[in-house]
Amino acid sequence: MIQTESTPNPNSLKFLSEKVISAIGTEEFQKEKSKDLTNTFVKELLEFKGVELVLLSKNFLSVKKTDDVTWNELKPMVISHLNHYFEKNEGPILKENIKSEVINDNNDETVKKIIDVLDTKIRPAVARDGGDIKFKSFENGVVKVELQGSCSGCPSSLMTLKQGVQNLLKHYVKEVNSVEAN
Repeated sequence: MIQTESTPNPNSLKFLSEKVISAIGTEEFQKEKSKDLTNTFVKELLEFKGVELVLLSKNFLSVKKTDDVTWNELKPMVISHLNHYFEKNEGPILKENIKSEVINDNNDETVKKIIDVLDTKIRPAVARDGGDIKFKSFENGVVKVELQGSCSGCPSSLMTLKQGVQNLLKHYVKEVNSVEAN
């Protein structure tokens, strides 16, 4: 059974499943890059009118829509698409990496601490709101992150980034001065 939860972003909705949606962690897909996708489920979902972004995580997916469609139109279509997938398939939608993750082979202890705080203290909270946050770089006291899913384009994401993420990182990692979205 698929349940939905609203997110702080009014144009984004979280669809929860008791089945595993992604066995490979969190992945984001954008409509403008959909022609290169090989995953049929994701490609078809991005072809729905008004869908501009999809984020798949272990037990949920988030859909970010455009202003020209309503959730009343889109929500049943997404639920039906998910139910249809799980009726026909046993395994998760994402079984292997569709795109290559940027591997940070920086062995810097500060970077390791930053990634640890992001993974253990921040990502679970962001996931509750249907989004994700990925570490991009750390240079001269500035952490650069990428906001994904519901967080991307959300009106409150900048405040979350500055008040929540930045404060937590500064508290746990003394070398951090600020956090910026990439």
